Amino acid sequence: MKQKLVVVGNGMAGMRTVEELLGLAPDLYDITVFGAEPHGNYNRIMLSPILAGEKTLDEIMLNNEQWYADNDITLHKGEEISGINRKKRLVKTTDGRAAPYDRLLLATGSDPVILPVPGHDLPGVVCFRGIHDVEVMLEAAHKHKNAVVIGGGLLGLEAAHGLMKQGMKVTVVQLMDRLMERQLDDVAGAMLRFSLEERGMKFLLSTETDSILGKKSKSKRVTGVKLKDGTKLAADIVVMAIGIRPRTALARDVGIYCERGIVVGDTMQTYDPVVYAVGECVQHRGQTYGLVAPLFEQAKV
Repeated sequence: MKQKLVVVGNGMAGMRTVEELLGLAPDLYDITVFGAEPHGNYNRIMLSPILAGEKTLDEIMLNNEQWYADNDITLHKGEEISGINRKKRLVKTTDGRAAPYDRLLLATGSDPVILPVPGHDLPGVVCFRGIHDVEVMLEAAHKHKNAVVIGGGLLGLEAAHGLMKQGMKVTVVQLMDRLMERQLDDVAGAMLRFSLEERGMKFLLSTETDSILGKKSKSKRVTGVKLKDGTKLAADIVVMAIGIRPRTALARDVGIYCERGIVVGDTMQTYDPVVYAVGECVQHRGQTYGLVAPLFEQAKV
């Protein structure tokens, strides 16, 4: 009898781990994968070219559904795990499905940070994390004119660039006094800003968001952004790109030790020896990661 491996999360880190495993020991496990999104595994880094109209979803697929079938992997798309029973070694889905495991791999990824300002939950306020977000942005670009992106880091600028390519007027609101403050110093940040302003992007740096404005009527949706100094910006879509936090609730709820992320040792094992974790949900030696290179290193381990 093969042992059962259940993978929670159908993203880049989890599936790279499965690929590594298939390369080393293709017959070791019966593998079942649960993914919350209704697709196979796609390259999340390539969402920007989809937004800019340069690529399609099919073109950024890493593992299409045929791949799962070819490798005898059971894929449950669009199914979220609601709980884990560590004693019985079972995972349960929100639809009431249960799957037993001998080894469990948590690859739950991260959640975008949402500014808790009034109006943050209005229709037309999105993050930039998945295909669904891109679809909402594209629809807005086809019908409307003004976009505000909150966050001047790499992701925010990619969203702003994509929306501009779709013909929108884009203003980037950034709390810090320069763009991409994690990667660039003052001089490089200023050069980047100058280059993007030449292309028509607008920037408000050292600027804090006070609230998101919206229509009170039936067709309730975002209409603008109010800044702390009282300035109002027109906005038909607002993209929040101010960071991510590891998605740990599933592990935390069943007493698997977490700090900022799910804590793992050098073998990617959690404090439960049959449960492993990989990807943006993980904290290893005090560090959490949001870039793909270290996550693929974890997958190898």
